[in-house]
Amino acid sequence: MLNWLSQVAAVTWVNLRTIVERRGSSLATVVGVAGVVIVFVAVFSIAEGVRHALTSNATSDTAVVLRSGSDSEMMSGLGRDDTRIIAEAPGVRRSPAGPMASAELYVIVDVPKRSTGTDANVPLRGVQPAAFEVRDEIQILEGRRFEPGRNEVLVGRAAASQFAGLDLGNRLRWGQNEWTVVGIFSAGGGLAESEIWCDAGVLQPAYRRGNSFQSVYAKLESPDAFQKFKDALTADPRLDVKVIQESEYYAAQSEGLTTLIRALGIVITLLMGVGAIFGALNTMYAAVATRTREIATLRALGFRAGPVVLSVMTESLLLALLGGVVGAAIAYFGFNGFQTSTLNWATFSQLSFSFTVTPVLMGVGLACAVLMGLIGGLFPAIRAALLPVATALREL
Repeated sequence: MLNWLSQVAAVTWVNLRTIVERRGSSLATVVGVAGVVIVFVAVFSIAEGVRHALTSNATSDTAVVLRSGSDSEMMSGLGRDDTRIIAEAPGVRRSPAGPMASAELYVIVDVPKRSTGTDANVPLRGVQPAAFEVRDEIQILEGRRFEPGRNEVLVGRAAASQFAGLDLGNRLRWGQNEWTVVGIFSAGGGLAESEIWCDAGVLQPAYRRGNSFQSVYAKLESPDAFQKFKDALTADPRLDVKVIQESEYYAAQSEGLTTLIRALGIVITLLMGVGAIFGALNTMYAAVATRTREIATLRALGFRAGPVVLSVMTESLLLALLGGVVGAAIAYFGFNGFQTSTLNWATFSQLSFSFTVTPVLMGVGLACAVLMGLIGGLFPAIRAALLPVATALREL
């Protein structure tokens, strides 16, 4: 066993010693693998960022109430009396100000993107005062909250950075009203940061919505209170509603978009991966060809085929791993935290999110690099091991 390992080490050293002489082809392999890893990690970090934005702050002790048969707030509709019944249902947490339930209205407004100047659909959400208790992650970064009854808006941090005209103090015309930006808020990187908030009572007449709402967000006494809350509402003959946990609601919204992004990422990675593998094959075949006589001499001296195979595979793996490390590092420092926006298909509005490069993504990227190195080095290694010694010694 010791002799076998020493043979592996000796042949591997011979291989690695000549990398400098083949630096052009070796560098091409490293760059090819790095490119695949960069694309893989970058694309999947988009899906991770979207998932994080939609689900990071969604909790199981918050319930979303929509009209029965609705999959999103855009398709839902509730009357004022309905929202009052929902707020008073058993299981809703109460504060000194009353039930922690916010009846909300959701409309889309056109706001130009800072990067391109083209109009984008941005959600304008009308909320009730309890919304700040239901979503306790909300923090005012600049300015103040809007005052009930006034044409004032509070802008999410991500929306303010992505879209023009949402700076503190600006005035904007939406619906039949002119609105003033009085504050910027954060929501722990969650979906609310992509939105603009205002008083629901002011938004209704601005868009001629009468006394209608689209959803109710209710903070429950505990996650265990959800079933009691749901049963009370679905059994009430005055209501025709759908009750779902906030975490489940936003997980369903994120599923379609993240699945599409990941599918595209896999296709692109596979196509680029095939190219990188051919690059590795070319490099390792060239490496074997340039060392044919050295390998044959070692075989003639008694070196077995196994150490030769492992030595070629080791070189291929090292080159691929180097490319994987470089690619993962570039993806992390180049993309992690980069903020952009995309269309949320569930609401047909812009969703602002940050690329999220996680350790798991980087680890999978490195695993892909190793796999490409294994495949790229396998056939050249077999060729080197099976090369007849007499023939190899006669080759240049």
